[in-house]
Amino acid sequence: MSKNKLFRKKSIDQILLDSQKGGSGLARVLGVRDLVSLGIAAIVGAGIFSTIGLASYNGGPAISLLFLFVAFACVFTALSYAQFASAVPVSGSAYTYAYVSFGELFAWIIGWALVLEYAVSNMVVAISWSQYFVSMLEGFGLIVPKWLTMAPAYALDAYEKMQLVGIDNLEGIERVALQAYETAPRIGGIPIIFDLPAGLITAFVTWLVYIGIKESRRASNFMVMVKIGVILAVIFGGIFFVKPENWSPFAPNGMEGVLSGVAAVFFAFIGFDSISTTAEESKNPQRDLPRAMIYCLLICAVLYVCITLVLTGMVNYSALNVKDPLAYVFSYVGFDHMAGIVSVTSVIAITSALLVFQLAQPRIWMTMSRDGLLWKKFATIHPKYKTPSFATIVTGLVVAVPALFFKMDFFVDLTSVGTFFAFIMVCGGVLYMDHAGLSSKAKFRVPYINGKYIVGIGFFVGLFLVYKYGAPLVALSNGEVGNALLHNSLIFIFWATWFVLSIMSFRFNFSLLPVIGILINLYLMSELGASNWIIFVIWLLIGLAVYFAYGYRHSKLNNSPIEDPTEAP
Repeated sequence: MSKNKLFRKKSIDQILLDSQKGGSGLARVLGVRDLVSLGIAAIVGAGIFSTIGLASYNGGPAISLLFLFVAFACVFTALSYAQFASAVPVSGSAYTYAYVSFGELFAWIIGWALVLEYAVSNMVVAISWSQYFVSMLEGFGLIVPKWLTMAPAYALDAYEKMQLVGIDNLEGIERVALQAYETAPRIGGIPIIFDLPAGLITAFVTWLVYIGIKESRRASNFMVMVKIGVILAVIFGGIFFVKPENWSPFAPNGMEGVLSGVAAVFFAFIGFDSISTTAEESKNPQRDLPRAMIYCLLICAVLYVCITLVLTGMVNYSALNVKDPLAYVFSYVGFDHMAGIVSVTSVIAITSALLVFQLAQPRIWMTMSRDGLLWKKFATIHPKYKTPSFATIVTGLVVAVPALFFKMDFFVDLTSVGTFFAFIMVCGGVLYMDHAGLSSKAKFRVPYINGKYIVGIGFFVGLFLVYKYGAPLVALSNGEVGNALLHNSLIFIFWATWFVLSIMSFRFNFSLLPVIGILINLYLMSELGASNWIIFVIWLLIGLAVYFAYGYRHSKLNNSPIEDPTEAP
């Protein structure tokens, strides 16, 4: 096996040629407004309508600062994505960008990680949609059997807790789960429990994405208008119920409580890169993609911070650990009509997020298939609908089946690990583009600030601040040795990476903003739990097995007799 073949890079010219060969088959119908709409649809989804409650419960009102910090972190990554999107306007997103920068093996790893970002995050969105949908039906007096509305693990956990502490000590959500366990039909004594609405909405959205990008665009634009309307209504309507005393204490659980919400908060922002997967359906991708990424990120950051402050001002943070926080706060203050409106419109709003992620995943698989790394069937374009038909159907199955049976919180953290990894590779890719002279091909470039001295000075200042004010690097929490060791090793990797980047910035005059993007994403990665990292590593090992079993042997680039001009000697 040739090492050079594993790390062969595709030139930008070759990627553009491959995408245009015979016509990509995709319809170019999206303008900048449509792209911004798709970005908002992806970002303002399950994060703001569901996971924001848990994040606020853990971090208190200070979670608004975490939203601000994560948005700040995403800006550096978004700028890097924007430069790549203007230089390589094809549908592969970070997968294609890694192919240009780091070679085929890294491209495959990123493509495999993106399955976690898109397919797995869509499972979260589908489960969240189900919760709001069931709540909406109950508001109209329609009761769905509890065993048809949740993952079996919720019901089993509630049953086991009831046996330990008694039914009187169960919370409201746990009592519903216990009801599901007790009323579920049984086969061989095993209760049959699954989340039917999550499966059904995934099937519907998959059908919508299958029949065409125009139909998806119309549906997305409509749902985004509804979504923004209800969020503005919550913000401006909720202001009248804000009690400033609810903002005190601002960070009741300290920085630890705030940072515990990193995964949930970051999950709320991951959708901005989904815009890049529609490059081959954009009218003017090199101009419009960068604009759309920045616009939608700024808009959504403002909305998130405002709505977090309103929620934590209306009710005490300790009451926000609920499935539908936006509807709950209005019920809490006695404004039931508004709670009902929020529930109905939330169903529409979350559907739009589901649609965009379901739109993105097939297009990445299509691009990987076009390169020979996946079965060629994934590149099939429907002759009538002009969509990657086979890849869309497979995405629907990959999302729908787990959404029927798994808990939402399992997926949130797991999604974030894969996303951080992809973001770091994209920021690093911009540094490669600058060094290799490829940035000249981009119509949009990350603003250049010479990091020659700044990165190194920042490294020593950071070490001093940690030494002076920071907590000890090695600390065990409740005897959790495994978690502590993993966390400390990740912190070490963070500082080691910063040190290496300091040296390389001095030698090669690296652009400061992509370096900041790498460091912020790497730091946020270190705050995720050990179990998520273990599962992510297992996922990558499975991906490598698939690559060496199929992708390496069928790669069009590696089987080409012509040497790639961008390949490093």
